[in-house]
Amino acid sequence: MSSNVNPLLDAINASPDGPEICAIFDFDGTIISGYSAIAFIREQLRRGDLSVRDFLELASAMTNFGLGNLGFSGMMAVTTQFMRGIEEQAYVDLGEDLFTRQIARLIYPESRALINAHLAKGHTVGIISSATPYQVEPAARDLGIENVLCTQLEVEDGTFTGNVVKPTCFGQGKVDAAEVLADSVGADLDEGFFYSDSTDDQLLLERVGNPIALNPSDKLRAVARDNNWPTASFGSRGRPTLGQFVRSVAATVSLVPTFAAGLPIYALTGSRREATNFSINLFAETASALINLDLRVNGEENLWKARPAVFVFNHQSKADVVIGAKLFRRDMAGVGKQEIKKMPVIGKVLEMGGVVMIDRKNAASAIEAMKPLVDAMRKEGKSVALAPEGTRTISPNLGPFKKGAFHLAIQAGVPMVPVVIRNAGDVAPKGDFVFRPATVEVDVLPPVDTSDWTTDTIDDHVREVRNMFLKALGQPEEKAPASRKTKPKATKAKKKPASKATTKAKAKRKAPAKAKAPAKAKSKTAAKARPKTAAKARPKARPKSAGS
Repeated sequence: MSSNVNPLLDAINASPDGPEICAIFDFDGTIISGYSAIAFIREQLRRGDLSVRDFLELASAMTNFGLGNLGFSGMMAVTTQFMRGIEEQAYVDLGEDLFTRQIARLIYPESRALINAHLAKGHTVGIISSATPYQVEPAARDLGIENVLCTQLEVEDGTFTGNVVKPTCFGQGKVDAAEVLADSVGADLDEGFFYSDSTDDQLLLERVGNPIALNPSDKLRAVARDNNWPTASFGSRGRPTLGQFVRSVAATVSLVPTFAAGLPIYALTGSRREATNFSINLFAETASALINLDLRVNGEENLWKARPAVFVFNHQSKADVVIGAKLFRRDMAGVGKQEIKKMPVIGKVLEMGGVVMIDRKNAASAIEAMKPLVDAMRKEGKSVALAPEGTRTISPNLGPFKKGAFHLAIQAGVPMVPVVIRNAGDVAPKGDFVFRPATVEVDVLPPVDTSDWTTDTIDDHVREVRNMFLKALGQPEEKAPASRKTKPKATKAKKKPASKATTKAKAKRKAPAKAKAPAKAKSKTAAKARPKTAAKARPKARPKSAGS
């Protein structure tokens, strides 16, 4: 994470506590790298839902807006006309899908840290954006932000009319929206914070007491310098440098030569175990140096207190492979998805190194494939590392746990060691190939005794261990329903979405006659619970453009 975020965090920590302090964030370019509208438009082109003529007209409107020849409301009037007759739910589903596949990995870790710092102070945190709710709301829920004030689109009978609810959330519209939010919590914007990357938001930056130019454009940087506003620019997301790309390729392929370096040891000693241990250590040091990974480990002694053991870790990034090698070092076996086996050379190297490939979609097959791991722990004294979430999460929010690791610990009769990785996504979020330099913090918790675990009580143990992760990550622990009896040391986890956030500003069917700001507009459709994950089935009517 960039060090230039620290002065901003210090300013937040020095500010008063409580909801009377508003902390408002722009979205595109501020919370995320780039523009969410581009992801929407690109998806429509990929699907063939946006005609060439529509795209050219849309591009012309956006270009004229950028040149100052067309106002924001005028641009929105052009772009939303293509949406007439499209079901709103199609955009809800598309927004969820694109957040999971593309937008989530664009969130700046530094911006997430700023948001979390404000939430920890009890501030009223909101996003005020000229984008539509379909672009912003999924990210807001993931970030734990309840207040979303956006440009709203007119909806009647569940379909878009092709009109925009006025006033739009741009320029003075953003100031009006901020005033509405502040009034709703009894806050004074003179004490508030606003983060933005563009001079488009200069009116609101001048209105608040604490304006911050975050990832500023050249024009905003100059304005910030003239007004002595704090600035910060982050390189943790967006287009990587050539050097980062080359180093990432080198780190990825280093797995092959480092394991090849262990072959002479195997030839001389006849011990595949010692050769593998040598290669794991060499890979850990080589790859972490190439990607500039700084690992800060708390509780490192717990890695060696009880071996063999089942090490369980939360899975955010492909960098977890390097992190695991740095942590566990020797006498390890692992579990990987079956798709890895198909990777040229690397798949074979991992298989030879003791990684068992399983089909995550076939539970019976996975259980059968993991039997050799039980023998490796019982007979060879090896430990096993695996991620109970089953796959990488798109954010630091902990996903639900599968039971495979817990069955493994029961069958092998070994302790379980929780390894809490705080921010591996800073190195490489899900979906990114490039590794970026970062400091990753890890908490290794004390070994958990599994000697009294049984398959009948496994649900209790899954909850107990998962709550250990939640507590270490500072996320809400989850309790069992009162009707279910559990062991005193365990707590029951009720499945929840990754974020509790709901949006307060929703699209209204028609604009109110005297609407002062888009914050007052509401939508019956938008008020429905948003899906936790992207819908698998395509909507009957697909969206044709994404707005701005």
